[in-house]
Amino acid sequence: MIRILSVLLAGLITFSGNVSAETLLEDVHFLIPAGPGGGWDGTARGVGEAMVKSGLITDVSYENLSGGGGGRAIAKFIETAPRQKNTLLIGSTPLVVRSLQQIFPQSFRDLKPIASVIADYGCFAVHKDSPFLNWQDVVNEYLKSPQSIKVAGGSVRGSTDHFVIANAFKLAGGKPRDVVYIPYDGGGKAMAGLLTGETQVLSTGLSEALEMHRAGEIRILAITAESRLPDTPSLPTLKEQGFDLRFANWRGFFAAPGHPDAHYDDMAHTLASVINTQAFYVVRARNGWATLHIEKDQFYQFLEQQEAEIGTLMRELGFLR
Repeated sequence: MIRILSVLLAGLITFSGNVSAETLLEDVHFLIPAGPGGGWDGTARGVGEAMVKSGLITDVSYENLSGGGGGRAIAKFIETAPRQKNTLLIGSTPLVVRSLQQIFPQSFRDLKPIASVIADYGCFAVHKDSPFLNWQDVVNEYLKSPQSIKVAGGSVRGSTDHFVIANAFKLAGGKPRDVVYIPYDGGGKAMAGLLTGETQVLSTGLSEALEMHRAGEIRILAITAESRLPDTPSLPTLKEQGFDLRFANWRGFFAAPGHPDAHYDDMAHTLASVINTQAFYVVRARNGWATLHIEKDQFYQFLEQQEAEIGTLMRELGFLR
């Protein structure tokens, strides 16, 4: 059983620090370490959308900088830290995973954790014309011929898209290392791989698949939540289909190092204020996200715990030595 981030499974949670004399940022620049169309891009733009529509901040900008599994953007962020005063770098569970894999030398310890904002459950999807009608159908075919199931994911081998579905096949009696995983540069390209027939199954975040599912272009066969979600009640969980796998990918924001603590407090206050708006509620519900708000020191401790849990799991699955 996989229970990474099991704290999320009790529902929506918020851990905020003590309120002091924080003020809202006057402007925000979002640095997104991937191309358009993926989970990082969608979350940053969704939070920015809520900032503008709520009237809290009107000057919001975005920068996509892909490469090195996110390492290119992180390196730039650190190197240009003095100029990045009001920049928020979006990150998520893959930041921890790729650091463990040494895809890039930095980790969350080289940044200033400000706050997590949402949790995005994983999902497995197929093309609308796929013969697979449920997750058990996929499992049956995989157990007969692992090579016949090509899995699309929006990141490198050993990423969350990869190890979550590898663990799902393991729970079904298969061998995780037999999974034919096709890595794409971002969720948008992984979706294209499924739609063109290059792959038979897509492993991704729920928010990255919901729009195409609602449009009838793909079918989501399972999600990795504890139970069905209020905003998407028709989507079955892996658990209810007999596979006790639960996983949620946090997404949150980091600041560049070297700025005053009072400014980091303002950043945290700005994000907390946005999360409490109706505009953010609309964005969250549209994407099927759960709220996960953990600030500053608690966020840092949360990341340390996740690093230990994921490192153990990846070693068990053979993705780390």
